[in-house]
Amino acid sequence: MRGSGILLHISSLPGPYGIGTIGKSAYQLIDFLAKAGQKYWQVLPLGPTSYGDSPYQTFSAFAGNPYFIDLDTLVEEGYLEKRDLKSLAVVPDPHRVDFERIYKTRFPVLEKAYDRFLKKDDFKEFKKFIEENRFWLEDYALFMALKSVNVEGNWFGWTELHRIRDKETIDRFKKEHSDKIEFWYFVQYKFFEQWLKLKKYANNKGIKIIGDMPIYVAYDSSDVWANPKYWQLDKNLVPKVVAGVPPDYFARTGQLWGNPIYNYQLMKKDGYSWWIKRIEESFKIYDVVRIDHFRGFESYYAIKYTDKTAEFGKWIKGPGNSLFKKIKQSLGELEIIAEDLGFLTPEVYQLLEDTGYPGMKILQFGFDPNDDSEYLPHNYSPNSIAYTGTHDNKTLKDWLASITEEEKEFCFAYANINNEEEAVNKLIKCVLASPSETVIIPLVDYLELGEEARFNIPSTLGNNWVWRMDESDLTEELQERILKNTKTYKR
Repeated sequence: MRGSGILLHISSLPGPYGIGTIGKSAYQLIDFLAKAGQKYWQVLPLGPTSYGDSPYQTFSAFAGNPYFIDLDTLVEEGYLEKRDLKSLAVVPDPHRVDFERIYKTRFPVLEKAYDRFLKKDDFKEFKKFIEENRFWLEDYALFMALKSVNVEGNWFGWTELHRIRDKETIDRFKKEHSDKIEFWYFVQYKFFEQWLKLKKYANNKGIKIIGDMPIYVAYDSSDVWANPKYWQLDKNLVPKVVAGVPPDYFARTGQLWGNPIYNYQLMKKDGYSWWIKRIEESFKIYDVVRIDHFRGFESYYAIKYTDKTAEFGKWIKGPGNSLFKKIKQSLGELEIIAEDLGFLTPEVYQLLEDTGYPGMKILQFGFDPNDDSEYLPHNYSPNSIAYTGTHDNKTLKDWLASITEEEKEFCFAYANINNEEEAVNKLIKCVLASPSETVIIPLVDYLELGEEARFNIPSTLGNNWVWRMDESDLTEELQERILKNTKTYKR
């Protein structure tokens, strides 16, 4: 069935405390989408951010971002008072996330909420949550608590006995710092309580949540620290190789992500249990999962840990369909989207065909005047997810300003564009009219924003993941325009 939706990260929602949350604005967006006839909201990854502020580099493959906990809800529940939030409400720029400021100010407030929680709650649901999520939550909470006592933030720079998880040392830490550990239990309890309530609200309105799963986890994560055997590390727990991609459209020297790469041989021997658990947990919080960098399962690009760029890596065979067969065998049929962008080979196309997962089509990649590109809408297959662009692309408006005159001429002719003013809207219609079963449009494109709303520039640090929408952006006129297009193209 044909459908459409929007792409917007939780952090980009408007609100009073410096970053979008699972609160009032999230519910208002769902109401807007339902009235506009949409079926999907793609939220991007929801994990806790670490170095670089990207949710593709997260402290846990399973945890939620504490920044997204709605503080006004905690006030309503009696765990905070309005005066506790007074300093947070003074935001220098409501349209930009200041991650450094939030890092310094958010946790003291959550600690106040935790202190009141200890005095008010009967702990029944809290204990249930801990027990149900112990397999990842225990390591994550311990990991975050250990960060607070080690001078070096990254686990691989901790004191040796903490780094190697010496049992006697860890047991002693648990006894001496049980309050620190339980605080992180509380943080995750509140995140998932709020998120699952929001997801239920969206589903009841006919909106499915598409969540993004980064293929890799961060080196500085509880996952790697707790289970180093699952990654290609040497005897000193240092990565032998790290992930990235070779030079491409996004970066001339490639993208050096720096994530450790999985020990797929060992994972296969134990039936891919870690991956199955990860997928299973993802489908508890999302309706559809987009797996990032899907081609890395066919072959992954491995770069020496000591290299400074991604130019000299090499391709190594990945687990292929053996992983996805095991996932299907264990979990049944799932709605998975394969992010199949980048350097594609016949083997990658074969893996897509074998799994049956829909791939992605990006309009911005299609306008080479000398090529009948697979990214031109008339070439999209029904089993695909079409986008004008993703969070990694320029906005449509900014992209139109950056292409060559030859490309623009072809683009305008293809989409029957007569002038610059109508260009963005007509390109959106072009994608909506395509054969793709599902179309996702970044909200920044519906808002026709330019360079100021660029969300992420791959292979760069700083000024990424910071754009926030304005409370006034979701107008009735925009809602009616989206609804009209949705009806016109039978979505």
